Amino acid sequence: MADADLANIVTTRRDESMGWLQSIVSKGLGWARKYSLFTYPYATACCGMEYMSVAASRHDISRFGAEFPRFSPRQADLLMVVGTINLKQAPILKRVYEQMAEPKWVVAFGVCASSGGFYDNYAVLQGIDRIIPVDVYIPGCPPRPEQVLDGLMLLQDKIGNQVHRIAEREEANPTAARHNLLLSMNK
Repeated sequence: MADADLANIVTTRRDESMGWLQSIVSKGLGWARKYSLFTYPYATACCGMEYMSVAASRHDISRFGAEFPRFSPRQADLLMVVGTINLKQAPILKRVYEQMAEPKWVVAFGVCASSGGFYDNYAVLQGIDRIIPVDVYIPGCPPRPEQVLDGLMLLQDKIGNQVHRIAEREEANPTAARHNLLLSMNK
């Protein structure tokens, strides 16, 4: 057997083992992320009352790992758009979405957030999916707490089945950076 063939076999086995390790890490990250959702409730209308009832003791959203709402988009990974979004609010909602760190998920809570509801006029956005991507739609006007919990479980299944990757960091060489800085100062 030639040395080149042996090198290909070793490389292939290394790649296979890294693929196996990546899949194990991905499953672990998926399990952890789906049970630790930090929600940002973007409540604008009457569906906000149903959102509050889901967090109450009877339905208890904390059983699913989404107990504590965050009121800063930088601390949240789940954006729950609750209620009607008019056209003046659309850029604000898009900015809130852009401020969230990756990975991030979006739930359209109620028929108004999903499709504009019965407000079919010039001032209402006909579905938030026109400006931001939506992962789960929860129907209803307003949706019952059981529907909200069902939508949350659908999102958890989606998160658990996603491929989660570990970000690779570039290793900086501090000596080379200092050397380049000194060279630029001497010019």
